[in-house]
This record gives sequence, structure tokens and C-alpha cells, in this order.
Amino acid sequence: MKKLLLVAFIFSSVGMLKAQDEKEKDSIPPNGWDTKGNIQLLFNQSAFNKEWTGGGTSSIAGNLNMNYDFNYRKDDFTWDNKIIANYGLTKVKDDDFARKTSDRLELNSIAGKQIKQTDFYYSWFLNFRTQFDKGYEFSEDPDTGEKLRTETTHFLSPAYLQTGPGIMWKKSDDLMINLAPTTARLIMVDDKFTSAVDYVDGDYFGVDAGKTTRFEFGASLSALANFELLENVTMNNSLNLYSNYLEEPGNVDIDYLMNLEMGINNYLSANLLFQAIYDDNAVGAFQIREVFGLGINYGF
Repeated sequence: MKKLLLVAFIFSSVGMLKAQDEKEKDSIPPNGWDTKGNIQLLFNQSAFNKEWTGGGTSSIAGNLNMNYDFNYRKDDFTWDNKIIANYGLTKVKDDDFARKTSDRLELNSIAGKQIKQTDFYYSWFLNFRTQFDKGYEFSEDPDTGEKLRTETTHFLSPAYLQTGPGIMWKKSDDLMINLAPTTARLIMVDDKFTSAVDYVDGDYFGVDAGKTTRFEFGASLSALANFELLENVTMNNSLNLYSNYLEEPGNVDIDYLMNLEMGINNYLSANLLFQAIYDDNAVGAFQIREVFGLGINYGF
């Protein structure tokens, strides 16, 4: 719980600083559709020749990221949509298999009806999340030393669908918080992972033996804060929290993602990606990933 409060405090503090520093806009955004997107390739590589005495293993890694926003406004009604897709691989010399560094396909959609002339909206949100490719658990045969891998996940296994009404505070497209105290969540999996003879209920993303779905009902909070730290240095933050009323509501699921982009020119940047996930249906501990590399960007 202390870790959750720390993450929430850091994120809210950043948002408050942004709100204090941001100048009020004089014009109201125009009605109609507003679309924008960005495709980014992150690349990092290390190499050592056989004479190198300091130790090290050659490796190569790449991450492809795509964000696409398509938002609609009609007077006091807004409908914001975002598609997030990323996929990354790393290959270490002499390793038999390439390994994933990221794999995510996500759709976020939120409709809002403004409450009088305020920054608050009645809202309804939908979130869908899954992955593109198979995931594996890697091991080694104790007798032969052969490298092995066992499939543990794939496209739509798992997949998460969340939806529900709430209240949204929206200062701009770059700063918003949505609280949905009555959220339905459906976890979907392939029953080939839950049908093993020795399978124990709940071991695979909380789904019972022989089943393909798990229904949960709880509360969710999502927040977005994008801002410029320095000239040509921007930080994009997103935070999603979920508590299941039906089972252990104190075990709050956390998904925090930060992308720090340091611009070189219109097409090149150095990027730092950091993500922290806590979901005790998957692993009863924080999952952390960090990627730093040279980014090639294309906006559309």
C-alpha cells in the first residue's frame, strides 16, 4: 500500500506542478475531429570483439512504438480516443532465442459531458488491452543443457476489457483525471492454459480451471499528464489504478508508464521509457521495464 501511495503522490505532484505553470488558454478548442499520431523506432546495440578483456556480451535491441489520437468535440461534449501499440525484441549473442522487451496493444476511449462551465465532466470510459505476440518462459534442460522455452501467453490471452461511468477532470488534452467508482472488468484467456490436469484455480491471471473468462467489479482511476520539462525535452505520463470490490479490494492493480523524449531534431530523439505494473493475478510483485535508446520519429 505504501508503494501505491508513493506512486500516486509522485504522479499527482507532477500534475499539480504542471497545472500551476500552465497558462490559461484564451480560445475554446474548435468543434469536430482532431487527429494526430506518432511512430517511433527505438534502437540500442552493444558489441565487443574477442580481444575485449573487460567482459560483456554483444546484443541488439529494437522497440517500435505507435500512438494515435482521434478526438471529437461538439460544444460541451468530448470524445477522446487513443491507440497505443508497442513491440520490442532483444537478441543477445549466443542466445538461442530472441526475447521480447515490450508487447502491448491498447485502446482507450472516454466520452465526457461538461458540467456547466467547469473543468469537470460526466464521463464513460472503455479500455481494452492485450498483446500481439506469444510470450515464453525460458528454462534449461538439467540433463542436456538444452535451452527451452514454454509458451505462457499470446494474442488475446490475456485480454482485459474495462468500462464504466465516472467523473472526469480535464484541464486540457494533456492533463486529465478520470474516476470511475463502478467499473466492470472482464479478463479473457485461452482455455488451453487453464485446462491442465494439475491446474489450480486462479493461477493463470485469476481465471478458474477450464474457464476462459473472469469477471470483476470495482473502481478505477486513470490519469494523464504530458508536459515540457525543458526546451525539446518532454515527459508523457499515464497512470491506471484498479481495485476489485469482489475480492481483496486492498490489492490495487497499478500500471504506470513514462516516456521521456529528448529531441535532437524533427526526426531523431533520445528516449527513456519506464513502466511499472502491479497485478497480483499475474505476479504478486512489481513488474518493471526500462528502455533507453535512440529514437527515430515520424509524426502524422
